[in-house]
Amino acid sequence: MTDFALHLLRHGEPERTGLMLGRTDCASTAAGIAACVDQAGDLGIETLISSDLIRASHAASAIGRTLNISVTRDPRWRELDFGAWDGMASADLDPEALGRFWNDPDAHPPPGGERWSALVARVSDAIAMLPPRPTLIVTHGGAMRAALAALCGFDQRQLWAFELPYAALLSLRVWEGQPRSAQITGLYA
Repeated sequence: MTDFALHLLRHGEPERTGLMLGRTDCASTAAGIAACVDQAGDLGIETLISSDLIRASHAASAIGRTLNISVTRDPRWRELDFGAWDGMASADLDPEALGRFWNDPDAHPPPGGERWSALVARVSDAIAMLPPRPTLIVTHGGAMRAALAALCGFDQRQLWAFELPYAALLSLRVWEGQPRSAQITGLYA
């Protein structure tokens, strides 16, 4: 069975922290971008993909310049859309509504926001279209968890057992098939 390496890299620390950053676009700090470049150093990638949000795409561009690889931007790798909560601090939200969301983001999405299953579906679609060669995707914590759900079968509650800080690198071995499946080979925070 054919397999390939897939590396998922969370963007570096954003300039605005402590907020529900889904579709809200803000840049990463210079140190956050540098941390991403450091993580990508010796992966031996042939394909470089990024979310189209600047906190991910700027890091991908820096990686691409360092490795002399072009970047493809794909909006399917965006973070979950937090709807009316997007760009707000968690402390400013109704704690009961926020708790229901964290416990079951599919049954209790943010007002006007995206359901967990919709995020998993769009990330699954992006995974199905990946070329079977060593790939790095610079993305977001939610999209990384959605990829684990799609490729490894983790349910939403299990996914919160993985800490994915800024610039965390999650490496997988992906096997061809319908659907594709994977094994985690490393998590570097």
